[in-house]
Amino acid sequence: MSLTDDQLERYARHIVLKEIGGEGQKKLLGATVAIVGAGGIGSPLIQYLAAAGIGGLRIIDDDVVALSNLQRQTLFATADIGQPKVERAQGAVAQLNPDVVVETRNARLVAANIEDFLTDIEMVVDGSDNFATRLLVADTAHRLHVPLISAAIGQFEGQLGVFRGWEPDKPCYRCFVGADPDRPDVSCADQGVLGALAGIMGSMAAMETIRQIAGFGEDSAGKLLLFDALSLRSRTLKLPKDPGCSICAA
Repeated sequence: MSLTDDQLERYARHIVLKEIGGEGQKKLLGATVAIVGAGGIGSPLIQYLAAAGIGGLRIIDDDVVALSNLQRQTLFATADIGQPKVERAQGAVAQLNPDVVVETRNARLVAANIEDFLTDIEMVVDGSDNFATRLLVADTAHRLHVPLISAAIGQFEGQLGVFRGWEPDKPCYRCFVGADPDRPDVSCADQGVLGALAGIMGSMAAMETIRQIAGFGEDSAGKLLLFDALSLRSRTLKLPKDPGCSICAA
C-alpha cells in the first residue's frame, strides 16, 4: 500500500511521529476494528478512529438516538433524534473521512451473531452498557484470539483494559471480573454520568486501539487504568492471571 498525496497531508501529524510514521499509518488504514455500542464511549471512539484513518469500522448497536443521549454522545445532533445510532454514525464518518469503510449492524449483539461480528478483524472495542454483553464479547473474543479493549464509565469513574488472555502471561477479562459475578446492571439513567467523562474514556479507548495496531509505546495488555474525575486522578494496575479462571486457564 502506498499513501496518496491527500493521505500524506491528512495524516501528516501521525506520519511525523517516529513511533508511527508512514508504515504505522498504513497499518491503520489496513485494519478493521469492531465496535460494540455507539453510545457514550462509542461516540468519541468512532470519531477518533475515523479521524486516525482506521480503514474499516464495524459497528453494532440496536438503539436509536434519544434527547437524553446528547449530553455525552457527541457523534449525534438534535436532528438525529429517533434515528438508528449506527446509521447516523455511518453518516458522520462519511463526512469526516472518506478513507474509512463503515459496516453497520442495527441489531443487539447476542450469541447467534457475535462470531460473525468478530470475524476478520484486528480487534474489538467494547463500550456496551450491560454486563451480560461484556461477558459475551470477552468470552468470544478470547476463544477467537481477538484482542479486546474494554472501556466503562459510571458517574465520575472510568476504567480501561486491554485483554489477550490466550497468551501465557496475560489475563483475560474474566480473570479481572471473576467467573460470574452476581451484580445487577446499573444504567447511567439510574445513577447519572458526567458527560465529558465519556469523551475521556472513549478517546483513551481510541488511543489504545491505535497503539495496538500501529505498535507504539508500551504494551497495555494485562493492565487496568482507573480514572477518577472527582479528584482528577488516574492510576494503572497490573492485573494478575487467575490460575483458576474458567476461561483462560483451560
